[in-house]
Amino acid sequence: MDINVYQQQMEKAIAYLENEFKWMQVWRATTWLVENLNVETDYGTMKMNGIALITALDHSTIKIEPWDKSSAKHIANAIYEADLWVWVDNQGSHILVKVPQLTQERREQIAKNIKAMWEETKWNIRKVRQDAMNDTKKSFTAKEISEDEHKANEANIDELTKKMNTKIDDLVKAKSEEVMKV
Repeated sequence: MDINVYQQQMEKAIAYLENEFKWMQVWRATTWLVENLNVETDYGTMKMNGIALITALDHSTIKIEPWDKSSAKHIANAIYEADLWVWVDNQGSHILVKVPQLTQERREQIAKNIKAMWEETKWNIRKVRQDAMNDTKKSFTAKEISEDEHKANEANIDELTKKMNTKIDDLVKAKSEEVMKV
């Protein structure tokens, strides 16, 4: 039994979690916060980084300079609609996006979201584990593998699951500490 297939599925779930965590850094001004937002312009829907120069001025301010100044209001609307918990100041020729400091209430809300994502990722890992266990049991029942191979497969699957769960726990712990740090 090739355990790499199941390992890839588990790693995919963890990669999704890591990507979601990246978006939770809303309290720092980084260009990726807005660069992939879809903007409804006169020319159709476009990505923000395709219609404007985006720069982080400091840890709390992003400056967006549209190449076509008439699209500034569309850019501001896209940021409002994205519900990023930021302040938008449309100054005509450019837009300033201010990322506020997190309140304790917002930190607690983010921590709850982290816990929910942790639970969802753990569930995905358990589902992959269950599929792997079912596959090895089917192979054993069909006499395709010996009992020793079946037991070895189960042990390998459990070891992989434990390793992936530890990785998830470490990611969540680090992110929770980062969010709660004032």
